[in-house]
Amino acid sequence: MKIVIVGGVAGGMSAATRLRRLDETAQIVVFERGPYVSYANCGLPYHVGGVIPDRSSLLLQTPQSLAARFRLDVRTGHDVLSIDAARRTVTVLHPASGDTFVEGYDELILAVGASARAAVGHSSIPTHTLRTVEDVDAIGALVDAAADHPSALVVGGGFIGLEAVENLVRRGIHVTIAQRGPHLLSPLDPEMVAPVEAQLRGHGVDVRTSVTVDTVADGAVLLSDGGVLRPDFIVDASGVVPSVDLACSAGLRLGPTGGIAVDERNRTSDGHIFAVGDGVEKVDALSGEAALVTMAGLANRHGRSVADVIAGREERNAPALGTAIVKVFDVVAAKVGWSERQLVAAGRDHRVIHTHPASHATYYPGAQTMSMKLLVEPATDAILGAQIVGGEGVDKRIDVIAVAMAGGITASALARLELAYAPQFGSAKDPVNQLGYVADNLRTGAARTVQWHELATAQEAGATVVDVRTAAEHAAGAIPGAVNLPVDELRDRLGELPAGPIVVHCQVGQRGHTAARILAQRGYDVVNLDGGYRTWAAGVASTARELAAA
Repeated sequence: MKIVIVGGVAGGMSAATRLRRLDETAQIVVFERGPYVSYANCGLPYHVGGVIPDRSSLLLQTPQSLAARFRLDVRTGHDVLSIDAARRTVTVLHPASGDTFVEGYDELILAVGASARAAVGHSSIPTHTLRTVEDVDAIGALVDAAADHPSALVVGGGFIGLEAVENLVRRGIHVTIAQRGPHLLSPLDPEMVAPVEAQLRGHGVDVRTSVTVDTVADGAVLLSDGGVLRPDFIVDASGVVPSVDLACSAGLRLGPTGGIAVDERNRTSDGHIFAVGDGVEKVDALSGEAALVTMAGLANRHGRSVADVIAGREERNAPALGTAIVKVFDVVAAKVGWSERQLVAAGRDHRVIHTHPASHATYYPGAQTMSMKLLVEPATDAILGAQIVGGEGVDKRIDVIAVAMAGGITASALARLELAYAPQFGSAKDPVNQLGYVADNLRTGAARTVQWHELATAQEAGATVVDVRTAAEHAAGAIPGAVNLPVDELRDRLGELPAGPIVVHCQVGQRGHTAARILAQRGYDVVNLDGGYRTWAAGVASTARELAAA
């Protein structure tokens, strides 16, 4: 059997090496357009910032090493121009010679990924994406050559854009980041992004949201908000679009997202052509519909899966949850599943839970606060998504929730997970368990909550906001119109409560829950402000910035 693979990075090389492990006799040819194969593209921004000083450590394999260990015929600098599906051939250009040739195949794997969505057209300012080794080399040269007080514009506030910002700042570059949407990290909800934006501003980054690049001319960038910048160079991290030219040349079906349509075995509409990677549609785990999920983990996993299918093994893709994480200076942000914004847009019923636990036992030195958000389907108690922002421990908790979602564990059942505990790693009631406790209280009716963005409406309808924090906490920052009655004094001061509905709140929600239980058992119509003052303050601040930028 002869297998031809187009694309020699994540999905392509995972497929090639797995195929060889399964079939020692197969002829495996890999065509890669660029000069490098099997490189760690997720580590590229960190080489720019000097965190990974040795460039060669990102180049995991070479054609020679792959030939020696796996007997792979890997040809770099070879551009596959078209596919003749009927004849099962590909036409290949060797740029060095300018010659083309035709290569036959029994099975073909497309692993060409996605292309940068250019937000900056032809520019008088050096402009690069951050997707290849060549990009990193070019940006590194620009950084090294920059004059005194160098500056850069990063277009796009997603995961790659934020990694680029951090690493440019580490090199002494003054960075402006321009984001088309109302806040950075659009997969997260606005109140969860607030700590990330604050961290960037604290490191001198000029954060601009709800803006696009209008024109670039004569060394100046004109933004849609009227701002004018003169950066030394631009990093375009505005996103990607599926690379489908080859698929179209073969007459393959594209899906509703514009990506290559494949079945659960990564087979395209042609029975002898498979496709994996960022240019391929995945199945969304929540909706069951086609989605573009551009994750290196999925590309590698699907590359391995398609090798199993070609080798005759029974293998199917699991639906995609879209689990992702990024570190921005000292803040870590992670998500899995859908955001509240997505659920609202889809008209899907949901329940929201905010908590702010410590990363480990607070009596053990070094505990850091996390902000956690869990989205739950009320009718089934199923977990619809989660977002966590903090420092240490974020990665562990998002992975636990991702596994729970994959395994069908309900939100309330998170309370019963037996997780590893020692004071330096967690709490006896782990933050994931705490989410489960809150979810169970809401499921059983032991608690009722109102969200930060619903509070103003509740006040307009006549609800009284009661701040159950201490007088000192209330004086340091309070919700307008709130009455301060500390929870430890509440039972003795019930006569000070006005008639009508009450919204109680504390700093993060826990004392508020205690106060709500005290009042509910005395017949009061009471709800707790979910996530407390901290969530409300973050949400209000984010909304204010969005309105100012609009």
